Amino acid sequence: MTMRTAITLTTLLMAGVLQAQPAAVDQQRLLNADADVGNWLTYGRTYQEQRFSPLDQINDENIDQLGLAWSLELPTNQNVESTPLAIDGVLYLTLPWSRVVAVDGATGEQLWLYDPEVPGEWNINVCCGFDNRGAAAYEGKIIFGTLDGRLIALDAGTGQPVWSIQATPEGRYSITGAPRVADGKVFIGSAGGEFDVRGHIDAYDVNTGERLWRFFTVPGNPADGFEDDTQAMIAETWIEEGWWDKGPGGTVWDAITYDPQTDLVIFGTGNGAPWDAVDRDAGQGDNLFLSSIVAVHADDGTYAWHYQETPWETWDYDTGQQLMLLDMEVDGQMRHVVTQASKNGFFYVLDAATGEFLSGENYTEVNWATGINKETGRPFIVPEARYNITGAVYNLVPGPAGGHAWQPMSYSPNTGLVYIPATTHWTLVGDFDARAEHLKENPNARQSFTGRLVAWDPVNQREVWRGEEQINPRGGVQVIGGALTTAGNIVFNGNLPNQEFVAYRATDGERLWSFDTKTAVFPGAISYLVDGEQYIAIAVGGPVQGGYYAPNGARLLVFKLGGEDSIPDLPAFTQRPIAPPEQFASAEVISAGGRAFEANCATCHAHGVGRGRSSFPDLRRTPALHSQELFDNIVLGGQLSANGMVSFSEYIDAGDTEAIRAYIVSLAEKALEE
Repeated sequence: MTMRTAITLTTLLMAGVLQAQPAAVDQQRLLNADADVGNWLTYGRTYQEQRFSPLDQINDENIDQLGLAWSLELPTNQNVESTPLAIDGVLYLTLPWSRVVAVDGATGEQLWLYDPEVPGEWNINVCCGFDNRGAAAYEGKIIFGTLDGRLIALDAGTGQPVWSIQATPEGRYSITGAPRVADGKVFIGSAGGEFDVRGHIDAYDVNTGERLWRFFTVPGNPADGFEDDTQAMIAETWIEEGWWDKGPGGTVWDAITYDPQTDLVIFGTGNGAPWDAVDRDAGQGDNLFLSSIVAVHADDGTYAWHYQETPWETWDYDTGQQLMLLDMEVDGQMRHVVTQASKNGFFYVLDAATGEFLSGENYTEVNWATGINKETGRPFIVPEARYNITGAVYNLVPGPAGGHAWQPMSYSPNTGLVYIPATTHWTLVGDFDARAEHLKENPNARQSFTGRLVAWDPVNQREVWRGEEQINPRGGVQVIGGALTTAGNIVFNGNLPNQEFVAYRATDGERLWSFDTKTAVFPGAISYLVDGEQYIAIAVGGPVQGGYYAPNGARLLVFKLGGEDSIPDLPAFTQRPIAPPEQFASAEVISAGGRAFEANCATCHAHGVGRGRSSFPDLRRTPALHSQELFDNIVLGGQLSANGMVSFSEYIDAGDTEAIRAYIVSLAEKALEE
């Protein structure tokens, strides 16, 4: 931290730009966040997580005058997924690799940058990228989690640490989601459901970092004794002994909501470990609290209620998607409800105080279930969808990418509509060799990723309008970004394929305005005021040039009426060619390599290309394909550990690496044929 940075913030205070100490957010201010129209105090703006701004200076009649006020280049080539906080004229934004930056909201001047220096080697414990989706603010502190499982509070004025604690147990955990804060407590979970971890959510003292309570989402080894009666209760839904040695998953990796009306912390849980339900528990128990929405009492973390969306889940239908609180009519009566557009394709409405299932309908294409039993709340599962029981390949929708992922939805009290970044993801599920054979016999088997913004009526559970269909020609599972709704009858939304930030009329979906971001747009935008002027801010950056080493145009873009700034085109980038060596292995070896690749490598290098097509290197292009020695030095020797590609010698036998290399060569050969 330089003296110049500290002086910059002091100058802002003296000039009256900041109303009090930086990030002067307390419980009363959070409770009244909806009336604090010029600020964005928490991840979803208010405790209700509706992402609605009451500002209407920018509206559907003057949106054509919206232009770029300023932009700030962000120091990353990774996907940017963060929602900024806007507090009294200062923006606080988290970045990949868990860095945090503070920026003057009117000018774009960087005030400070904090790097927690997460070691690159920790990437072996991370599922899906070096993401961080946001921070929390409370009493002059900016609080965020890190990839290596720390929870850190920074002084909002200087960017210096106030406290730092390890918020995860020993194991392959990471933190990528945004904390929530209420009554002096910080609520945070962790990611890691793809590995052998046990899901949990914690509460910490906002001033000291002391852990106040921990609630486990799945049971531990009965021989060790259960922590409470709730753990004993959920253990009854795990039938086959030994689950405790397999994970068993259920992480709270993103969706957390504090409800001040009930004083409950409501959160969504992740998939099981392993994904395949038969491997996890052949006894076919429900496996609570996997794929569930759970509520605990905020003061002590004791169990209040749960609702399981997908019993004995096997399709990666976690419930890490945003949870939104609404007061709405249900069967003619006003109810206080929690809603979710789930990854499994259904939009759920539950009573926020009790978890009672009120309604659920599919908002995108679904073929794993025919509907939901209105009496029990359990899905009517299609038997053929349980590929792990039938042994047959099934073309599933939604696939593991889900009908709605982490990208936030929004709501407008003026229209009564929820705006969902929805996806139609078809994918073949089943045994690795069976899928390969099916594709050989059916080369045109439907596997696709499309997306659109859907305006959804939560009362009548029906679609009102939808934006244009987005198809990602570069491949990849993410095609549609998050949403922001404003009182100006506008809903803002980003898309990846066309690299646009778009404004639609909230009432009817007419496309009114767009901006060429020159890169992908993943998260939701925010709106705030400085000196009486309304701004719209969005963090952008993602796969556009098809290469891990390519610049990806990561920026913080801020718009206002009459803005005239511009951003340059991305520098030209040329990919390494796909030039594999001649295939050196038999079909049997290649198949074995494919299974080993899927078990160990596909999380980051999906189809060999790299998750999201740029977060990780495209292995079909690596020179290491030409040398087993070089390949082993990387995979087993950890030659690239500092970049995040650590040694897998603990998980992959030396004899398997040749088969994996042969499999990647086959992927490269296939790419040359296409």
